[in-house]
Amino acid sequence: MFWRYEVTGVDTITLHFGEKIDVALVSTINRAASVLHNTLGERLLDAVPSYTTLLLRYDLLQDDLASLVADLKPALDSLSTAGNESAKPPEVVDVPVFYDPRVGPDLENIASRANISVEEAIKRHTGRTYHVFAIGFAPGFAYLGQVADELAAPRLSTPRKKVPAGTLGIADTQTAIYPISSPGGWNLIGRTPLTLFDPDRTRPSLLEAGQLVRFRAISESEYTALSGKLDDLPWETAAANAKGDQK
Repeated sequence: MFWRYEVTGVDTITLHFGEKIDVALVSTINRAASVLHNTLGERLLDAVPSYTTLLLRYDLLQDDLASLVADLKPALDSLSTAGNESAKPPEVVDVPVFYDPRVGPDLENIASRANISVEEAIKRHTGRTYHVFAIGFAPGFAYLGQVADELAAPRLSTPRKKVPAGTLGIADTQTAIYPISSPGGWNLIGRTPLTLFDPDRTRPSLLEAGQLVRFRAISESEYTALSGKLDDLPWETAAANAKGDQK
């Protein structure tokens, strides 16, 4: 198994397993994180997987770079020898989504770009299983891939100042859910009533690298029954204000 390390901080190194996004690397990187946690124990303070890398943070009071690197090779060699036989199947997370222009103001544009109906766009977005490649940008923000080619769309030229928590978007070939209210430039197509990030939970982030995600379309009544919000949409407020200015 190919890997190389790079010193990226006083107490961190980054393991590189490839040079481009590859679904196969998701399993490899997460297996490596698990093996290194088991092998290094308390010496390893954190392991953060990403698209092609695994960042390791170690305890400077217990370790030094040379000792850590010396123990990485046999641990990762054992991973290569073991293969995939002992790997646990990834967890599949079901995410209900209300797909509608009210909560996803770019849904119709995504469908139009693909020359398909909104209903067909929803069908194609829910018709595949997505890999959680990495967590970043904001706590619990999971980068998922990859969407059907016809649904891929570039980021907005002008990001929105506010995107409500739970909003689902597309950027290039990836899709993601905003875990907290924040600015954002993704194409918005729907919204989930689920809470993606809660610091008071045992596992704060609902989604973690290595998981699989399936989106399931739900109706407005199902969405509101699950405590989904419709009264905090900044683009509706802007539209209402514009109409008021014209009067």
